[in-house]
Amino acid sequence: MTTLKDSIKVEVKTEYIEDQSSPSEDRYLFRYTITIINLGEKSVTLKSRYWSITDANNHNSEVRGEGVVGETPTIEPDSAYQYTSGTVLETPIGIMQGCYTMITSEGESFEAEIPAFRLAMPGLLH
Repeated sequence: MTTLKDSIKVEVKTEYIEDQSSPSEDRYLFRYTITIINLGEKSVTLKSRYWSITDANNHNSEVRGEGVVGETPTIEPDSAYQYTSGTVLETPIGIMQGCYTMITSEGESFEAEIPAFRLAMPGLLH
């Protein structure tokens, strides 16, 4: 039997935004597109998010808030929700990870993990 936690799959694509970044000012802008896939049998609503963002200087910032991009989407079984957002780092590489607090249509609350993913300026890593 699949647990509620395991019923949500999170996929991430990242992009460095060169024209809005300024390396001479330690400003590196990254865009990330998240796809949240409901593999379970119940509708779930994304209530809140938590992010831990760490740059190459080991500076960590945490972000908590309701929903994502101003929405608290309900994701039906066998469907997905996608959104794009961004973050600014002081270094050309960093890591983001976190979780979404979800609630089922029956009122069961659980956390869906967002696996760690790398933000990196192209050509930095070989």
